[in-house]
Amino acid sequence: MPTGTTRSSDGLDTRRKRALFRAWHRGIKEMDMLLGTFADAHLGAMSDAEMDEFEALMEIPDQDMFRYITGLAPMPPEHVGPVYLRIVSYHEGLDKNPSRVG
Repeated sequence: MPTGTTRSSDGLDTRRKRALFRAWHRGIKEMDMLLGTFADAHLGAMSDAEMDEFEALMEIPDQDMFRYITGLAPMPPEHVGPVYLRIVSYHEGLDKNPSRVG
């Protein structure tokens, strides 16, 4: 079954390979697209601290995370950090440049 990813896991360490897989294999397809496309674009350059935040965000249930990323509900303050803000900004940018999604 194709994942939708446009990024190869070649050259990624085990932690990033696992995160890339998890980002593309969520419980709902919409979350695959939201987290997977972001991971394709940014995972390789994330610092260890950014990876910590990204992995913590992936622990949030899909239905909740979908509402937070799309602005349907506010993200609890304890989860608002640089990576979350980059995810939201990345997807807001897709509205202006939809060709960024493969």
